[in-house]
Amino acid sequence: MPRAPARRPALGRIPLLAIFAGIAALAMLLPALHAVLRDDEDTARPFLYAAILILLGCVLVSLARGGEPDRRAAARAELVALVGTFTALPFLLAVPLAEAEGLPLGDAAFEMVSALTTTGATLYDPSALSGPAHLWRATVGWLGGLFMWVAAAAILAPMNLGGFEIAADGPIGAGAARRRGSGGAGDRMRRYARQLLPAYAGLTAALWVALLVAGETPLRALITSMSTLSTSGIVAGGLGATGTSGVLGEVLVLMFLVFALSRATFADESRSAAVSRMHGDPELRLGLVLLASAAAFLFLRHFVGAADLGVTETEDIPTALGAAWGSLFTAASFLTTTGFVSDGWSDAALWSGLETPGVVLMALALVGGGVATTAGGVKLFRIYALGKHAERELERLVLPSSIAGAGMVARRIRRTGARAAWVFFMLFALSLAGTCLALAATGVPLEDALILTAAALSNCGPVAQVAGDGPIDLAALTPFAKTVMAAAMVLGRLETLAIVALLNPSLWRN
Repeated sequence: MPRAPARRPALGRIPLLAIFAGIAALAMLLPALHAVLRDDEDTARPFLYAAILILLGCVLVSLARGGEPDRRAAARAELVALVGTFTALPFLLAVPLAEAEGLPLGDAAFEMVSALTTTGATLYDPSALSGPAHLWRATVGWLGGLFMWVAAAAILAPMNLGGFEIAADGPIGAGAARRRGSGGAGDRMRRYARQLLPAYAGLTAALWVALLVAGETPLRALITSMSTLSTSGIVAGGLGATGTSGVLGEVLVLMFLVFALSRATFADESRSAAVSRMHGDPELRLGLVLLASAAAFLFLRHFVGAADLGVTETEDIPTALGAAWGSLFTAASFLTTTGFVSDGWSDAALWSGLETPGVVLMALALVGGGVATTAGGVKLFRIYALGKHAERELERLVLPSSIAGAGMVARRIRRTGARAAWVFFMLFALSLAGTCLALAATGVPLEDALILTAAALSNCGPVAQVAGDGPIDLAALTPFAKTVMAAAMVLGRLETLAIVALLNPSLWRN
């Protein structure tokens, strides 16, 4: 007797965008609760009402779609769900923020796009927003980081996108066709969420408790822990990661930033045997080399400047150590596209009398963190693939008859992986040039346009505050310039290859 086909779980028949909206609605209860504890009912009411309305809408959509056959196994539907999450969902998230803080809906939507893409750029001075508003921005950023963790494994990895194309054995954007038997995107998202959510939430809670023990205030500790794990860089005031906890708090934050350097630090599964263990992970090793090199360069620069001023005596050793720590922490923060600035960073500038080299921090942010992490940027794995390819080419110049070993995966990375990385670099350069020209056409000075473009595409909003001669006032941008920046944030988060794969005609054929 033939076996009846298994019935797909109810959650697997709900559109992905409705699931994400429902999760975001539940998250609105957190700032509402915080506002109630502060006896601020006027702020709590918009978050509570918005949560109820959005949840009701999600239930109605689920009931309407519950009886339809599941067609979300198609690759195009998965990519459309990704694009829709970062373009349509921010408007829902912006409604309670706009109502609670009295902001224009367009500006509130910009804030939500920035938070959801873990960019962390803001139009407002931190003192202009209330505590619940900062908590809501950090919560949206935390959810955006979790979403990218899960989506990378459930959607981008099966399609050979998001950096997974470097070690993949199939064409870019076509991997999902071979894996449809594993279920639709909703099934895979639910399966990977069960695996990654405990680790993500547990690490956030651990950092929160550690910061509380270090002397940080509860609200700032929670916001900082969320921003660290999601690499959004959202804080309640300024660009500093900590307030009352000082250097000890920065040490704790740095310990948790390592999870943005490589997927091997928090996940067991891997597409390549070369990245299956942390001690042999190429992304982690390359990230540590770049971090050490950048920190050493920044410290030596300040040291030479201080020597020219004649202030490198013995009594200045604590200042020198503070400058070294500030360089290390800030470099690590921008390499992971978080954007925290150490308190010792400004002290180092005062010690040496030199301006802060923001272009170095911008370059680190453009490099970015690891594949399938919350960090943005180009990704370390692509840099590694191009480096291995260049190393092999130099070896062939010296020994033309040499044969490279290290296995099939290493050969794939040096050949097809390097080719895919180069294609991505060209698309990234075109995106950089196009966005910069679009911003310049709105009246933004060319230097500021380049900095804003790098901040948006690398998903590291604090670059706009430290890379130039002075902070760039995002609130002074025209509405069209803000729209261009928001689109660049989404493009940087999803990456150009995913957008190109979505436009592939083969994905739209029945």
